[in-house]
Amino acid sequence: MNGWVARCWLVGAFITLCGCATLPDGQGWGEDATVAPGWERVMRAAENAAKDPWVWGPLIGAAVFQIDDWDRRTADWAREHTPVFGSQHNAQNWSDDLRSASSVAHYITIIATPSGEEAGEWLSNKAKGALVGVVAVSSTTTITRQLKRALDRERPNGLAGESFPSGHTSSSAVHTRLASRNLEAIEMSDATRLVMNAGLTAMTIGTSWARIEAGWHYPSDTLFSMALGNFLASFVNDALLGLTTTRSALRLSATHESAMLQWHARF
Repeated sequence: MNGWVARCWLVGAFITLCGCATLPDGQGWGEDATVAPGWERVMRAAENAAKDPWVWGPLIGAAVFQIDDWDRRTADWAREHTPVFGSQHNAQNWSDDLRSASSVAHYITIIATPSGEEAGEWLSNKAKGALVGVVAVSSTTTITRQLKRALDRERPNGLAGESFPSGHTSSSAVHTRLASRNLEAIEMSDATRLVMNAGLTAMTIGTSWARIEAGWHYPSDTLFSMALGNFLASFVNDALLGLTTTRSALRLSATHESAMLQWHARF
């Protein structure tokens, strides 16, 4: 599975690499990356990340699963019936493969982004942009590990603790969201972008459910982890990378007669 997904993404990256060498504003991807973005940009990045439906949506889902012991009952049912992967062993393998494929997808999009025409400029911009991704991934890993140790929730199969949150899911989520954000900087058709984003989303959702069927996590574990990875990817990317691309956001607009809740998204 992992090799198949990786090959698909390599083909997609090869196609996108045939596009422009710079962004529409003439800059290279990674060129404006900074470790001192300023307080205003940090706050704006945090606000935009919090408004992302892939952050607050999973958090709401995790809360809903606390009703009437639904969290445990769903985890027990998935572990016993394994409706998607057929066995706990297969689910374990799929969760490993999908997590790996998520990171492969992220790294390929880094290569595919337009970072300049000159070799030296290209390498410098790539290095700075890639370091932004490293910060997001490292932050996600660190926070996940700290929460695991602090809460030490028993796993559904009873074999160990540190169930909350799911390391596999948070890792997949941060990698696929960073990959999705990198796709915004790559010239391609809307249909291609939609398909590639759908594939990225499927990797994270698949990783999440595989961990539940394998007996290692409750639904709330993986849903929280999905929110965590998406938040940190969006926040760090916006705060440090310095791009001005449009992405999904929830906005409330009001007039003297009415109010409207709008979801703006770029696919």
